[in-house]
Amino acid sequence: MDMLPIGRALLSVTDKSGLAEFAAFLAGNGVELVSTGGTKKAIEAAGLAVTSVSDVTGFPEILGGRVKTLHPYIHGGVLADKDDPAHLTTLADHGIKTFDLVCVNLYDFASAVRGQADLKAAVEQIDIGGPTLLRAAAKNFHSMLVVPDPLHYPRIMAELAANDFKVGLGLRRELAAETFRRVSGYDAMIAEYISSREA
Repeated sequence: MDMLPIGRALLSVTDKSGLAEFAAFLAGNGVELVSTGGTKKAIEAAGLAVTSVSDVTGFPEILGGRVKTLHPYIHGGVLADKDDPAHLTTLADHGIKTFDLVCVNLYDFASAVRGQADLKAAVEQIDIGGPTLLRAAAKNFHSMLVVPDPLHYPRIMAELAANDFKVGLGLRRELAAETFRRVSGYDAMIAEYISSREA
């Protein structure tokens, strides 16, 4: 689709700069906010209503937070092609709601490396759910807006405000390409770090 209406957003960010303003802008325009852990707390601290990912999935965060968003109720809603009636039927059959916006930035693995964390501690800063969500949303840019960095908030808010709270395919495709570059760079950094360390 060319112009995508934004009605439901998933936010899970390490860098919370600008988050309160962005979330307030979305919520103020009727967008349902879904979030995890610290991001959810920050949104609530801004006085905004937000649904926990655990309430969407019906399953708690487990393994010390290693497993939060890896669930069909999340990824089905992110990966569904909204132009494909069969996809929408499948979601309806399983009670899955679509997402329109995924706002994720990754665990700060670079800081763990700069801080000379040992290998075991550094591994805990390797994000799994974040890159998976980013890749899923970027793959599905025809039906989804992916937001990989707070620096894009002003541009996105301006586009939504100017277009009856819809975002065009051009911006969605641009941010999808950037997202794949970011995830690729993140993985390359981790590969380099692990290969250079003793187990």
